[in-house]
Amino acid sequence: MIRVMTEKDIRSVRQIVLASWGETYSSLFPDEVLVDWFERNYSSAMLCKQIEKTNMFVVEQNEQIVGFASFTQVDEDGDSELTALYILPKHTKQGLGTSLVEKGVETLQTKGHNLYVYVESVNLTARSFYEKLGFHLLEEFDEYFEGYPTTTAQYVLPLKTPTLI
Repeated sequence: MIRVMTEKDIRSVRQIVLASWGETYSSLFPDEVLVDWFERNYSSAMLCKQIEKTNMFVVEQNEQIVGFASFTQVDEDGDSELTALYILPKHTKQGLGTSLVEKGVETLQTKGHNLYVYVESVNLTARSFYEKLGFHLLEEFDEYFEGYPTTTAQYVLPLKTPTLI
C-alpha cells in the first residue's frame, strides 16, 4: 500500500535511508561523511519540513514501511524533482520503487511537464531502474559530495506520458 507520509513515519524513513545508503555508498564515501550527511538531511526536523513542502509517499508491506519517495512541488517552469527514492535492500526487485514513482507521476502529471532525478553515475542499479521507467539521460557532470569528487547523471521523464512502462 502506498500512502502520503506523516510525521509518525519519520523513524522508519530514517532507518530505510541508513540501510539503503550503507549498502549502496559505503564503498564510495567514508562512513563519517555519510553519517554527517544523513544527520543534516534526514533529521526529524528536516523530514518534518519535507513533509510540509514536498510530496512524500511511503510504501507498506505487512504494516511495515519498507520504502519511500519524495518529489518536489512543480515549479513555475513545470518541473519537479524526485529527490529521494529508497527501498529497504531486502524488499528491492518487487516493483515497489516503480509503484512509488508512478504515484509521484500521477500526483504531478496534471501540473508538471518534466520530472528530473540525479543519480551517482557509478550507481548502475539505480541508473538501469530509471532508464527502464522511461527516464532519459540528459548529462553527466562532475561535482563534490561532502568534499569528495563524484560524477552525477541527470535524467528526465516527461510527465505527459500516459504510462511509465
